[in-house]
Amino acid sequence: MATLSTLTHLECGMCGKRYEADQLQNMCTDCQRPLLARYDLSKAKATMTPEALKSRSPTLWRYEEVLPIRDSSKRLSLGEGWTMLHHAKRLGQEIGCVNTYVKDEGNNATGSFKARGMAVAVSRAFELGAKELSVPSAGNAAGAMSAYAANAGLPAHVFMPKDVPMCFQTECFQLGANVTLVDGLINDCGKRAKEGVEKYGWMDVSTLKEPYRLEGKKTMGYELAEQMDWKLPDVIIYPTGGGTGLVGMWKAFGEMEEMGLLEKGARRPRMVSVQSTGCAPIIRAFEEGTEHATLWEGAKTVADGLRVPVAVGDFLILQALRESGGTAVAVPDEDMIRYTKVMGRNTGIFPAPEGAACLAAQVHLLEKGWIKPDETV
Repeated sequence: MATLSTLTHLECGMCGKRYEADQLQNMCTDCQRPLLARYDLSKAKATMTPEALKSRSPTLWRYEEVLPIRDSSKRLSLGEGWTMLHHAKRLGQEIGCVNTYVKDEGNNATGSFKARGMAVAVSRAFELGAKELSVPSAGNAAGAMSAYAANAGLPAHVFMPKDVPMCFQTECFQLGANVTLVDGLINDCGKRAKEGVEKYGWMDVSTLKEPYRLEGKKTMGYELAEQMDWKLPDVIIYPTGGGTGLVGMWKAFGEMEEMGLLEKGARRPRMVSVQSTGCAPIIRAFEEGTEHATLWEGAKTVADGLRVPVAVGDFLILQALRESGGTAVAVPDEDMIRYTKVMGRNTGIFPAPEGAACLAAQVHLLEKGWIKPDETV
């Protein structure tokens, strides 16, 4: 059965070259940069209205007009999306910002927001005839890819740093993936994965090296707007490794503006990228005013998801920060650990270090006056 997808084509985020959407694609063949999915938003807005959304299923697939799957039988779902948005009142009172909200992505299938991206990327690869999938990962993305590949019946090949927590290795193994441990960081895993892709023809679903993980991640932006009655917060603070979620939300806000879903003239949120002081290529590039981020040597942090020394979508992350009037903050590991407890005891949410890094950044920006106490974050 046909979905309501209005997908029209793919477009290089750097040079603008157009690509056919209905065949397997990875990156731009001219500049080796990420491809972005484009839609007929004038058509999408006719059916994806606030009223229509009220009766749709509480998963990310409720936004089917702006998702790429055309055949509903190829849509893989484990209940991803539509996660809780908590108004963290006690936490907000403690830090001096009462309108503080937490989007709890731990409620996703496979326990992280990575399920959003992989649900869409694996579904689209399945729909377009991919036979085997490959991904380098520090943990959560590997688990999510393994789960959705298993759901589709596709072989999965995972490349992880050998020092990732055993729980991630076990998860992938039990989900049927072929797991290769690599002596190095995520970029080293990417090199090993690329060897298999080139030799065996596996479909590479690495961060921003195919167009559709971004589409799944952008649904966080749609959900946030819908859960806040089509208003957006003043600030969004986001932990940034490969940056797909931040870029995806920024893309979603642009699509919503074009479809008239947001209040006319409403200002988009100021986007904040958070990284560890032990691995902060985006923060360095933002502060230096450059378009691209150079490799961060000797990356080390307790936050596995932030240990990404180089990102292929760096220019898209930096573009979103600058267009939004946002900023970038590096947080020491000890602050992540300390604010894990602060968030936990004030919300009942036990965050990963990546989530706690966002709270540490929020406190820092409040102290600097960059965030005002009455703003919504």
